[in-house]
Amino acid sequence: QVQLVESGGGLVQPGGSLRLSCAASGSVFRLNVMGWYRLSPGKLNELVATMTYHNSTTYADSVKGRFTISRDNAKNTVYLQMNNLKPEDTDVYLCYYKNMGYVNDYWGQGTRVTVSS
Repeated sequence: QVQLVESGGGLVQPGGSLRLSCAASGSVFRLNVMGWYRLSPGKLNELVATMTYHNSTTYADSVKGRFTISRDNAKNTVYLQMNNLKPEDTDVYLCYYKNMGYVNDYWGQGTRVTVSS
């Protein structure tokens, strides 16, 4: 089992910034993928950004140039720097973790991001 603890959500005005953090613990193996998805009511989880242990990244088109994913492997922590936030970025953001080569996906409980004036 892997436990994920998220932090950093909140309320911000359009054009503002937030930084999300997610720390993994438990059965954390060296080769893994960590990242962020968003959860909208009535929709499936939608990719925001992921990053492998070897720093290979994937971003949703809607956040390219505005969001930056990074990680600290020594701390098993992934970050999402969110700049130039827009009202349409409002959602619950879920931390994601997967040990590469294993079946199970792990999800955090979510942190809410609200972009509003």
